[in-house]
Amino acid sequence: MKLWAVAGMLSLQAGVCMASDLPAPAAHDTFPVPGGTSVLLGRQLFFDPVLSGNQNISCATCHHPALGSSDAVSLSIGEGGIGLGLQRKADAANMPVARIPRNAPALYNLGAREFTTLFHDGRVQVDASARFNIAMPPGRELERPLPSPLAAQAILPVTSHEEMAGQTGENPIADAVAAGRIRGQDGAWQMLAARVEAIPEYRKQFDWIIGAGEPIHITDIGRAIADYITFDFRSTDSRYDAFLRGDDTALTNTEIQGMSLFYGKGGCGDCHGGLFQTDHDFHAIGIPQFGPGKGHGPGYADHGRAAVTGDPADAYKFRTPSLRNVTLTAPYGHNGAYARLEDMLRHHLDPLTMLAEYTLGYALLQNMQLSVSDTEVLEDFDEVQRLGMAVELEPVSLHDDEVEAILAFLGALEDPCARSGRLGVPDAVPSGLPLDPLNLNDPPPS
Repeated sequence: MKLWAVAGMLSLQAGVCMASDLPAPAAHDTFPVPGGTSVLLGRQLFFDPVLSGNQNISCATCHHPALGSSDAVSLSIGEGGIGLGLQRKADAANMPVARIPRNAPALYNLGAREFTTLFHDGRVQVDASARFNIAMPPGRELERPLPSPLAAQAILPVTSHEEMAGQTGENPIADAVAAGRIRGQDGAWQMLAARVEAIPEYRKQFDWIIGAGEPIHITDIGRAIADYITFDFRSTDSRYDAFLRGDDTALTNTEIQGMSLFYGKGGCGDCHGGLFQTDHDFHAIGIPQFGPGKGHGPGYADHGRAAVTGDPADAYKFRTPSLRNVTLTAPYGHNGAYARLEDMLRHHLDPLTMLAEYTLGYALLQNMQLSVSDTEVLEDFDEVQRLGMAVELEPVSLHDDEVEAILAFLGALEDPCARSGRLGVPDAVPSGLPLDPLNLNDPPPS
């Protein structure tokens, strides 16, 4: 049975799913093609704690290939923690510790050319009016051009006290960040680049890319990390991709039914359309807020996109995530509110009811003593009401077997390579610093 015939069958089943609802398969120009030398260099930098202020945390700590390119918890413990995933705990010798206000997003396919906006609130994005055509947060504008927002995004976590920089007084990087010195010769970025340059193995590898004797700049580091992410986290070999390429046997009948519901009656495809199941836009869907929040307005509120644009109409809107490998990227939502994919799906079907009935039992949080209550904003009736009033989604009624069919279709979006990454974890990194210990006893929830 040809693809057009299957699409016709779907239209009869659901009444709305037509061939035009299905995207074209990934093509040669869907992704840039990074050089092998840069990819391997970026892999080392991605796993090397040398880029953190206290040299104790790496990009991989919160974006590990074995943990769905994230860290398998609702809100990360960055600086001040030890371990990975649910095993991560506060380090008594490195305090204070706090939850990061938002869930660590998955990295799958972020190197594709269509991803021009990154972070849950879109604070890094392609913008013709911005310096070097990429908008960055205030005080962190680019010093040199970069080829993609992914490369720009890669150099931001190192400037966050809670994520990688550390606290004031702990190290020179953190002190520079606290003083607002991010850019320039005495800024945190340059200090980190100089630290990398002082390691002979890194200097030798950069010679092949930027030329012998050319000083390493933070943008060179960001470019290499982005090249690694583009290569290692590319996911275009799922059974769904095989179906798009014309293999009519790639999906089961249940998965085909789920695809029909996804693009039809369920309305999922309205926002999760395209090759990577995202419209790259921002929507308010009433995800319950907990944890420290971003401090937007009273209490621990997180106003999402509005904090970037300054437009009150954008309050509580967050970027539509891609659904590729969604079975591996739990917990879900901008703050990881739901540990189970089914619960996240049911929230979309009836957001106000789920918001009203929400408890922290839906999330996946490490048990530790914190200075800020995880539940304070949940107990703020006015804030919960404001969150609910912003919801854009209309309720959708689906039977349990229809929910199960959509979940089956979402399972077909998983690329077999996604469980470990294409290159895997290096045995060691040039700095000689220890890698994060990995405990695979904590797989992502199903």
